[in-house]
Amino acid sequence: MAEPTKVPTRYDVTEEEDRMRIVIRDLSGDTPVLVGFLEYRMDGDVRTILHTIIDEAYSRQGWARTLVTEALALFARDDAKIRSMCSYVDRYLERFPQYRTMLA
Repeated sequence: MAEPTKVPTRYDVTEEEDRMRIVIRDLSGDTPVLVGFLEYRMDGDVRTILHTIIDEAYSRQGWARTLVTEALALFARDDAKIRSMCSYVDRYLERFPQYRTMLA
């Protein structure tokens, strides 16, 4: 089974629990740059993924794939179940079926 590749650039991924989102920042320059975020909501103990948003300047470079991969890793550490309402995540789960075990 293929593993998702991540961007080769230095980056940081953090969860902003109060805003219910996972953010990714580009660390390659002098100042961290917010590249995008994955927004979710809590439905009981299930995290429903709503949107994956990437800044246009970073699109089509693997940032969304990196963000989703890292977000799912964070969720997996909490043994969280997920549901997707995001078309990007739906396509990701089709391409990388090993993450489907997380689906609620």
